[in-house]
Amino acid sequence: MLKNGESGPEIVALQRRLAELGYWNGTADGEFGHLTTQAVYALQKAAGIGRDGAVGPKTRKALDQGVRPKAKSRSGHRIEIDLKRQLLMIVDNGRVTRTFNTSTGSNENYQQDGNTYLATTPTGKFTVSRQIDGWRHAPLGELYRPKYFNGGIAVHGAYSIPPYPASHGCARLSIAAMDWLWKSGELPVGTSVWVY
Repeated sequence: MLKNGESGPEIVALQRRLAELGYWNGTADGEFGHLTTQAVYALQKAAGIGRDGAVGPKTRKALDQGVRPKAKSRSGHRIEIDLKRQLLMIVDNGRVTRTFNTSTGSNENYQQDGNTYLATTPTGKFTVSRQIDGWRHAPLGELYRPKYFNGGIAVHGAYSIPPYPASHGCARLSIAAMDWLWKSGELPVGTSVWVY
C-alpha cells in the first residue's frame, strides 16, 4: 500500500506511471503529496474502483492494466467534464491527453441572499468565454484563476478537491493544476467544453 506522506523510489515510479497514462500529478519528485493523491483519485475514478487516494491491490492492477478514460468527442481540442466519474479531461482529436480529478456541483440545496438554489453543473456544450488571472472573491467562495464557460460556472483552482461532487456548480481543480493549465495554454478563451 502506497499512500499520502510516503516518499522514495517507489513513489517516483508511481508518479511516472501516472504521468505516462495521462494523469496529471506535477513532477515526479518522490513525495506522495496532494498532487499524487489527486492523480490517484482520477485513476480510481476512471477504473470504477473505490476512491481513497491510496495505491492498494485494485489501484495497482489499474496502473498495470493502463486504465485510461475514453473521450466522447472525436475531433478538435476541447475539455470534457464527466460528471458521473468526476473527471476533467483534455481531449485532442478524440484522444484523452491529460486527466484530472475534479469536484463539480454537489446537487444539494444552498442559500444565497435569502433564496434557495441547487448546486448543479449543467450538461451541454459550452465555450470558455472569459477568465481571471488571479483570485476571484465571489459571493459563494474563492475561485483561483477561473476560466468561465457557462455564465458564472468555471473551471477553477481550489484548496479542497474531494473525490466526490462538492461545489456549487463549478469544476474544481488543484491550485497547481490550474497554474499548469494557464501556463500550458491548453484552456484558452474560446476552448470548447463538453459537460456530460
